[in-house]
Amino acid sequence: QEWQNPFATWDPRDFCNISEIVLPMDTYWSPPIFILERVNGQNPELNYMVLMHNGSFNSTRPFQVTLTCSLIILKFPFDTQMCNLSIASFLYPVTDFVMKMRRTPAEMMKDSQSFFLTDGEWKFTNLSIIEYTEIMDDKGFSVVTYVISMERRPTLYILNLILPTCALYLLDMAVLFGPSSLEEKINFQIAIILGSSMLAVILNNSLPTSSNKPPIIGT
Repeated sequence: QEWQNPFATWDPRDFCNISEIVLPMDTYWSPPIFILERVNGQNPELNYMVLMHNGSFNSTRPFQVTLTCSLIILKFPFDTQMCNLSIASFLYPVTDFVMKMRRTPAEMMKDSQSFFLTDGEWKFTNLSIIEYTEIMDDKGFSVVTYVISMERRPTLYILNLILPTCALYLLDMAVLFGPSSLEEKINFQIAIILGSSMLAVILNNSLPTSSNKPPIIGT
C-alpha cells in the first residue's frame, strides 16, 4: 500500500539528511481495507510502515487468507477456475477514499508467478484487475477485484481414474462379445462391477462438492 499525507513532510537537510523513518501502523492514519471473500486467515504481525520525507507512506503487510470461490467442475479434471479476491473499505465513501492500482496486470502476473512456487494440483494461468465503485445505501465505495485464473493439472486423475475406467469398460465389451461361456461372462461382469464401484468411491472422494452441475466423468 502507498498513500500520501501532506501533513507529514520535512526537509532532510534540517534533520541530518534523514529521508525516511519506520513507524508503527497506529502512529498515523492508514487505509482500512477488507477482503470480501475472506472466511479465515491470519493477520500480519508486521504492523509497521515507512514514511518518506515527502509525505509518502509505504506499507508491506503479508496476509495468509482462505477465500470462498464458486467452482464449475463440469469438465473435471480438465477444468479452469476463476476466483475473485476483492479488496474494499466500507468505512469511507468514494468521495473520501479511492483505491488505484500502481502496477499493471501484466506486472502483477509476473510477480505472482514468481511467488507461486508450489508444484501442486493447480497451475496459475492469468490475473486481471477490475476497479469499480460499489453502491451501498446510496453511497459509493471503492473496490479493487483481482480475478485469478487457475488451471487444474489433470495427469494424476488421468492415470488413476480415466485410464482404469476406460480399461474396465473395454474389457467389459471384449468379454461380452467374446467366445467365453455364459457362466464365465457373468463372473467377469461381476468383477468389473466391483472394480467400477471402487473407482466410483475414489472419484467421489476426489471431486469437490461445491458445484451446481456434477462433472461429466462422475455422471
